[in-house]
Amino acid sequence: MTNSVMTLKLLVNKQDRQVIFAEADKDFVDFLFYILTLPIGVIPKLTAKEPLEGSLGDLYQSIVNLNNKYMLPNKTKDTILNPKSSTNVPGQDLFSIQKDIPTINRNYYKCSYRCPYVSNVPNAWCDYCDGYMKDELKYVVTESAEVANGEDGIVQEVVTYMVLDNLTMAPMSVISTMTLLDSLSIKDVSVLEEKEVQFGTEEGLKLLKASLVCKNVFTHVFLNCDDQVKII
Repeated sequence: MTNSVMTLKLLVNKQDRQVIFAEADKDFVDFLFYILTLPIGVIPKLTAKEPLEGSLGDLYQSIVNLNNKYMLPNKTKDTILNPKSSTNVPGQDLFSIQKDIPTINRNYYKCSYRCPYVSNVPNAWCDYCDGYMKDELKYVVTESAEVANGEDGIVQEVVTYMVLDNLTMAPMSVISTMTLLDSLSIKDVSVLEEKEVQFGTEEGLKLLKASLVCKNVFTHVFLNCDDQVKII
């Protein structure tokens, strides 16, 4: 994703002031997938400006207040208060969460004999042949299939996606749209209107918080209908 602000098309029931669904592309669906990879410990930090209504925020603050002397010598509070994501998804640009990328040492060494052992430390002692590992091996970096194909994220960009108010998502089609409207008993299409909205960091945080407590997420985020929020 080259831009951290996305555009969504919402189909809104004007009469009930409810979002029926959002028409979204790959970037937004990738973002929804990315939310599921977030470490739980990062959620209270992300929603610090609008504290969580439950106990998770209180637990987080108690860890902030805990004196470091109660931590084990080889442990720090930072690993809990600032956890890293293990997934590289474009949606993380909205939250600026650091990805936990393992460091790869590209220098390997072997001894002069034909033994199966290697080391990433030069001149290490080889237990197999009792020699020093000092001959450097050349590490060849190959381009991954993902980079070679020019694709990133999780889902493919071949279709437009329908994301319902409760964040249920599926590929969009005329049939799926008609089936959804029929299931909601919407016969008069004049009550429907299309609303184009921008989705950036602020909206992403609101969506994250709303997804933890209610079923009508888009309605809560974009129509500001707090009195209509359906609590889980």
